Amino acid sequence: MVARRKSKCTGKFWPRARAMIWQKAQELYQLEQAKNMGDNFKALTAEWKELREGGYFYTAKLIVLRNLWREKKGLPSVEGEETMHACNSK
Repeated sequence: MVARRKSKCTGKFWPRARAMIWQKAQELYQLEQAKNMGDNFKALTAEWKELREGGYFYTAKLIVLRNLWREKKGLPSVEGEETMHACNSK
């Protein structure tokens, strides 16, 4: 009998989405740090644990998944929509 080797299946969606979520979480963390520190801001990179505990990962997950869904439907991203509204209100 031949032993089967378990291979990790990699998909197309989640590996890409997961990387985007972590990147967005890092951006949210740094934006908040810059806002709180003012002139003393140093671009610190947070650890994954900090991003999860601080709620940045969850918020980033919602933003990224919503943007991917909107992209699939042919709609502008949330950030793009905010930019359009800002330009139209001038």
